Amino acid sequence: MKKLDVKCYWENVYHTKEFAQMSWYQKVPTDSLIFFQKMAIPKNARIIDVGGGDSYLVDYLLTTGYRNVSVLDIASKALEKAQKRLGQWADRVTWINADINLYQPTQTYDVWHDRATFHFLLEEGLVHRYVEQTRRALSTDGLLFIGTFSEKGQAHCSGLPVRQYAKEKLAEVFQPYFQEMDSFNTDHFTPSGKVQSYSFCTLRKKTE
Repeated sequence: MKKLDVKCYWENVYHTKEFAQMSWYQKVPTDSLIFFQKMAIPKNARIIDVGGGDSYLVDYLLTTGYRNVSVLDIASKALEKAQKRLGQWADRVTWINADINLYQPTQTYDVWHDRATFHFLLEEGLVHRYVEQTRRALSTDGLLFIGTFSEKGQAHCSGLPVRQYAKEKLAEVFQPYFQEMDSFNTDHFTPSGKVQSYSFCTLRKKTE
């Protein structure tokens, strides 16, 4: 069987669909914004949004005063759409077109945000690599906010298989490098009205 070209796959998704048609579309990324408020993330924090695509999170971060934001996505088309939407504000963001499985961070971050990229990693080796990436990329006491489909969630997203996590299991994956600060389940309503069950965890990097 021919191996899937993941980059071409996601480029095609963003070429053929508008963001409001995507199952993960959120006009207001409420859970993520609550995380930033609850954890009192300072405005000068170095933030990376992994798999951010053309999510509106970056818009809200900029308009509330955050000034050191990076957005990473495998699809250049997704980043182009976000840049076009932001206009001149796009110059305030560091845009990273990269596959998270190959990405080598060139700086440390205070916040690593990932709403729904991690659950696409099915192989144990890729899961382990991702955990190591977060450990290396986050500063001392850095925060990781991560979301996946829950154990009650879907088995596929945008035509690709995903790995489901109970919130307890999600937190466990990032031990022993991270301490769980908070975890919860929530329902997301897609543009078509379907309900998706998510697990979210907030974790703080332990002192090495």
